[in-house]
Amino acid sequence: MSEIKSVLAERGSRYGEFKDNARVSQNIKVAMQDSRWHDLSSDKKEALEMIAHKMSRIINGDPEYIENFRDIAGYATLVMNSMMTTNGCTDSKVIEMVVKNGVLSEVD
Repeated sequence: MSEIKSVLAERGSRYGEFKDNARVSQNIKVAMQDSRWHDLSSDKKEALEMIAHKMSRIINGDPEYIENFRDIAGYATLVMNSMMTTNGCTDSKVIEMVVKNGVLSEVD
């Protein structure tokens, strides 16, 4: 078996059929784009698209494969870290907070 066939066979057993993943992933992306999608920065869009891809792999493949969930957390963390450098981003914990100079602070 060629190297590519071996990789495809392994991925197929882990993630399900590519065409099924593509259908689910594209449906999730269409739903996301039927919103304020145009308001999002490129990093937020890319993270959400990658999360959609991982969600489709979970639904169509092995839902017990931890790596997919770790990847989702990673994409979300990358955006969260980026947001911590953007003044005006908000975080609602117990009280409303806003990012000022890379630090979460109470709203004035």
